[in-house]
Amino acid sequence: MLDFIEELKWRGMLHDMTPGVSDVLSKGKVTGYIGFDPTAPSLTIGNFVQIMLLRMFQLAGHQPIVLMGGATGRIGDPSFKDKERELKSYDEVDKNLAFQKEQFAKFLDFDGPNGAIIVNNFDFYKEMNVLDFLRDVGKTLTVSYMMTKDSVKTRLETGLSFTEFSYQLLQAYDYQLLYDKYNCIVQMGGSDQWGNITSGTEFIRRNIDGKAYAITTPLLTKADGTKFGKSEQGNIWLDAKLTSPYKFYQFWINADDADLPKFMRYFTLKSREEVEALESEYRDNPRALKEILAEELTRRIHSDEDFESVLQVSQLLFGKITGSEHLKTISPTQFEIIGEEIPSFNISKSELSEGVNLVDMMVQLGILPSKSEARKAIQGNAIAVNKDKISTHEHVISMDDFLHGQFMMVENGKKNKFLVKVA
Repeated sequence: MLDFIEELKWRGMLHDMTPGVSDVLSKGKVTGYIGFDPTAPSLTIGNFVQIMLLRMFQLAGHQPIVLMGGATGRIGDPSFKDKERELKSYDEVDKNLAFQKEQFAKFLDFDGPNGAIIVNNFDFYKEMNVLDFLRDVGKTLTVSYMMTKDSVKTRLETGLSFTEFSYQLLQAYDYQLLYDKYNCIVQMGGSDQWGNITSGTEFIRRNIDGKAYAITTPLLTKADGTKFGKSEQGNIWLDAKLTSPYKFYQFWINADDADLPKFMRYFTLKSREEVEALESEYRDNPRALKEILAEELTRRIHSDEDFESVLQVSQLLFGKITGSEHLKTISPTQFEIIGEEIPSFNISKSELSEGVNLVDMMVQLGILPSKSEARKAIQGNAIAVNKDKISTHEHVISMDDFLHGQFMMVENGKKNKFLVKVA
């Protein structure tokens, strides 16, 4: 069984912790939690850092609680935000929360003696009126204490509403209620949450004379200093509808070599011995190591079937699929993904009813600039339609050439691939 703190240390995932927490965790099963505000339509790869923390906590024999911020998501956490965030509607928060709960079911074990628990903090506050909140919650911490927290200090010049100022109180009271109901004595989170978490340990000390602990991870950044979890196209989502499994896989394949040691430690479930052995074996081949990590994460976050689909798309795009028969196994969904990665063109069904000359079509769509260039490419044995080489410039394209009645691949040499779709 894992030693949780030692596991965090070798992985480089321990930023700070309150005194005594290591001793408490070594004595037996402990309950701990991390909060997630459902302000986005899906969990992101950035959230997956904290999901990994909960998973390792569970593998170490402890019980994780996922606290969904049905209440705090309505308020907005000011931590490390340079301006007031735009509030989400209640319907949007509730919809996001319901979907994210389904996502968590894939990443944690909810059965057994240390099965994970999901709690919605909206249940803590839905019957509480403002006077009760001010008396029972607002009275615990002084304004001067709250002002010392970095999450507050960094926002004083740019502006901080009372709404976001009160977030610290909500998160602190959440911890007290989880401590009271579930004997939850550890709260974890990113280093930007240290102030909010220690406010919670102070709530528990002052209000119920209890002892609670805090653990934080470093904020994960890439080697170039940019924020982790985003690509040139935006967020990397854990929902296949928002980030396709192929794009998810490619995010890891295209990672900077300098980021690879950090990514391996943060995201693999392999042991220290396995990771170090792989790093030694592939010291001169970082691409192979990226493929190992990308495969593990694509299988875990999506599915085995999605990974196999990703492989097929990759093999087609990078020239490892050579036969037309193999091309016919590509699904419509996979072709749509391919169409996002290579130049795509539309052709109307009416144009194809009587057939269209391939040379004319390639020039019309812009695949080649002129008929002479198209004929020259065909004579040079460079043009293939659906992986079959074309030998004559009189070749005619019809609906029969479109796989699934929709898609046709045209290649000009090994590197220039185009997808033609029936509009």
